[in-house]
Amino acid sequence: MSAVEICQVLKEGELEKRSDNLLQFWKRKTCVLTTDSLNLYADSQKKSKGKELKLQTIKKVDCVERTGKFVYFTIVTTDNKEIDFRCPDEDSCWNAVITMALIDFQNRKAIQDFKSRQETEITSPGHQERRLARAP
Repeated sequence: MSAVEICQVLKEGELEKRSDNLLQFWKRKTCVLTTDSLNLYADSQKKSKGKELKLQTIKKVDCVERTGKFVYFTIVTTDNKEIDFRCPDEDSCWNAVITMALIDFQNRKAIQDFKSRQETEITSPGHQERRLARAP
């Protein structure tokens, strides 16, 4: 089973990604957004090796612009790399679904970090003394 099959699929369809080369052509990609990543494939059968963009590496979805028949948006990664996408206007909710998945992922991570900090505090020596020292 692949990671895409294990995680819940939030949206699947086509996006166009601007290439990184000098000419910057738009290339059609089959995309699968899960609760943990955005997966990009060159073919619709997802047989080619896809590129996985983990949500933990995405900082934000930026520069959303609607012009003519396309909605353009940019994904900014944690290392400040910008990846440009566009989708047909009638399928314009890609940017919103990616943003909501990113917020959900960040919330889950914050809760997980908080719980692990709490567990560390509870199991650390001197926890009882610190707790009593804070008591009124």
